[in-house]
Amino acid sequence: MKQAPLSSSAEDENTALRKNAANENLDFGILANRIGFHLRLAQAASFQAFRDEAREIDLSPGRFATLMLIGRNPGISQTTLAAANGRDKSTLTPILEDLEKRGFVKREKMKSDRRSYQLTLTENGRKKLAELTACAKRHDENLDRIVGPKDRAKFLKILQKIAAEVGHKE
Repeated sequence: MKQAPLSSSAEDENTALRKNAANENLDFGILANRIGFHLRLAQAASFQAFRDEAREIDLSPGRFATLMLIGRNPGISQTTLAAANGRDKSTLTPILEDLEKRGFVKREKMKSDRRSYQLTLTENGRKKLAELTACAKRHDENLDRIVGPKDRAKFLKILQKIAAEVGHKE
């Protein structure tokens, strides 16, 4: 089956995608204009850049977000944390077990519901969060440079809208 010719904007996107030497001979077809595809590429690039920034700390961006949410919301339940972090409880549990094993998070059964846990940071967890926050600040400054200060608020609103509307299940 013959593929339809790409529009000029799709050709421009394909050219931009080919900037990476590994992609120079690839035809991305309709992916060149797909928001979801570019969101995934941007997330992967951002996560790798954060990992590079926090190399010596050896914690992923996802664990940073988890520590930040717990640190800002002491006593948060695993269910609330999972929703806030965009994860289901089954994928959050191994992360919490790792953070607990490293001595960063304390899980205690809730007094109101013995089946649920409340989460708090340990002193080591607060120290690690402070280190990661410094890395995140440098990482975000680089992203701000790329997005541009005048487009930052609009870009964040668009990302939040995508997360709210695409992630919304009734």
